[in-house]
Amino acid sequence: MKFNEIVVISGKGGTGKTTVTSSLIPYFEDVVIGDCDVDAPNLKILFSPKDIEIKEFFGMKKAKRNMEVCNNCGLCFKYCKFNAIDNLTKCEGCGVCEYICPTGAIEMVDNKAGSLIISDTSYGKLVHASLIPGEENSGKLVAEVRKATKKIAEEENKKYIILDGAPGVACNVISSITGIKKAVVVTEPTLSGLHDMERLLDLIAKFRIKPYFIINKYDLSNEISEKLENFIEEKGYKVSVKIPFEKEIFNCINMKKIPSTEMKEFFNKIGFDKLVEELKKD
Repeated sequence: MKFNEIVVISGKGGTGKTTVTSSLIPYFEDVVIGDCDVDAPNLKILFSPKDIEIKEFFGMKKAKRNMEVCNNCGLCFKYCKFNAIDNLTKCEGCGVCEYICPTGAIEMVDNKAGSLIISDTSYGKLVHASLIPGEENSGKLVAEVRKATKKIAEEENKKYIILDGAPGVACNVISSITGIKKAVVVTEPTLSGLHDMERLLDLIAKFRIKPYFIINKYDLSNEISEKLENFIEEKGYKVSVKIPFEKEIFNCINMKKIPSTEMKEFFNKIGFDKLVEELKKD
C-alpha cells in the first residue's frame, strides 16, 4: 500500500511546531506518527504512549584503550586533537590513536548514542528516539526513525505518516525532509522567525517539496506577520493558516491534551480542516 509522508518543520525551535503536529494528527486515520526531533523529543508527552519496543542506537565508533596492553608511551595523548584519551565524551571517532598506537592497545568500538522507541497510542503507532546529550549522528538517528515508520506503514497498510521534524536547517532537518513531498512549515512573527524562514525556504526548494505555511501567534506582531506573508507570497506560495495567540491552547498543552481535539471548532474556524484536505490529496 502506498503511503503519504507529511513532515512538520520550522526554521527555529519554539515556534509551536510540535503543537501543530499534535493538532494535525487527530484529523487523519490510518496514520503512523514519527518524532524526528531526536535531540529534544516531546511529542510523546501529549500522546501518553505505551512503549512496545526499545532498541539501542549506535552512532560513530569511539576509541577504547586496553590498559593491559598499553605501555603508556603517550603517543595517543600527543596526537589526539580532541584531548579525548581520558574523556571519551570528547572522542570524534577519527581513529588516529588506533593508527599510531605501537602496541595495538587502542581499538575503535561501537558506542551507544541513544535509543529508538516504538510505542502505541490511541491514534496509532508512534516512533520516537532520544539521543544521549553530547552525542553525534542525530541525522542518522532521524533516518532510523523514518525507516521504522515506513516499515510499520507497510506492514499495517497505513495510508499516512505524520512526522514532527527537527527544527532548524542542519543535517537532522535534511534527514527529516529527504524524499518528502509535502511539508507544513510553522513560523512565528519575530525577526528571527523571518530570518530563519528565508533559510528554510532555500533548503526545501532544493528538495522540491510542496510547502504549506502556518503563522503561529500571528497577532503578537501584525507588522512582522505581514512581512512574513508578503515574503511567502513573493516566493510563489500562500499562507494556509494563521493561528492567533490563544491561552486555551497553552492550557491544553499544560494538561497534556491535544489542542485540536479540545478546541475543534476553533481549529476548523481558522482553516485547519481545509489544510488537512490539501495534505490528504495525492
